[in-house]
Amino acid sequence: MAPSTQRSAHDYTVAILCAMNLEKNAIRYMLDEEHPHLGSQPGDPNSYTLGELHGHNVVLACLPGQRGKSAAAVVATNMSRSFPSIKWRLLIGIGGGVPSDKYDIRLGDVIIGMPEDQYAGVIQYDLGRETNTGFHLKGFLWPQPARLRNAALGMQSDHIGRDNKIEEYIQVMIKKWPHMASYKRPLNPDLLFPANVLHPDDASPCTSICDTSKAVPRSARQFKRPEIHYGLIASGDVAIESATMRDSLVRRLGHDILCFEMEAAGLMTEYPSMVIRGISAYADSHKSNGWQHYAAATAAACAKELLLSIDPEVALAKLAPPPKYDGPAGGN
Repeated sequence: MAPSTQRSAHDYTVAILCAMNLEKNAIRYMLDEEHPHLGSQPGDPNSYTLGELHGHNVVLACLPGQRGKSAAAVVATNMSRSFPSIKWRLLIGIGGGVPSDKYDIRLGDVIIGMPEDQYAGVIQYDLGRETNTGFHLKGFLWPQPARLRNAALGMQSDHIGRDNKIEEYIQVMIKKWPHMASYKRPLNPDLLFPANVLHPDDASPCTSICDTSKAVPRSARQFKRPEIHYGLIASGDVAIESATMRDSLVRRLGHDILCFEMEAAGLMTEYPSMVIRGISAYADSHKSNGWQHYAAATAAACAKELLLSIDPEVALAKLAPPPKYDGPAGGN
């Protein structure tokens, strides 16, 4: 990408974290402009990509090969030391969807974690107490930044009447960067199987080894584009690749869970954040890598559209300093 005007670390107000490089690359090549590298603080091992999205100065970072909650928290903490003006944090990448009668989730769709009851868009499902009355969740996660939450609600309202911009942004990226063609929608069929239909212990794709006649019948959508769903995301250190375990966890949590992933709880233990996940699998044994790049791209495009609805000047605004205290009124 062409070099740009040098900025300082204090100019960057939006942080985007990804667990894997394929996720980071999706958002990197959707940047409107990439900025020159800056040095990080001593002791910060993160590698950063800097750029601009719809007028926002953004800093991208990826987990260093180690996934999970604690890795996400460490990367975010180091990022805040090197870029002290960060105002908003987005966790972007792929996840395992949880289709249901209420939520018609398909591969390539996007989940935005949104508050429900006492939960701030994310539930940490592996922290709690097992008692005689069942499992009780524990722990605290920061609520979402109000500005990001309101932007998501506005985007949800907009999409009632018009298409989202996901496919538009992906097509623009691939046209500008032809080597990113692996991020376009795959030809692999989108197959959802009942929980009792297991994928054999074999790396072969479902189309060659599974009885596709047992797939759950789903009607074709009226519009052939990824949909954005809003609701709760379950986060923990275990990769869920069992439909039986997936459904058991959903029942235990007692809420509509739209997606499982592994990093959000770690980030939100430390910082208010928003989580955006593209669906690359159904958190079952039929998981494959065929949809990962496209799902990463749909999540990145969704995040880009979200930032479109936020005025960059809001991110640059500084909080007014507290009034100076001159002692009790009328004092000598």
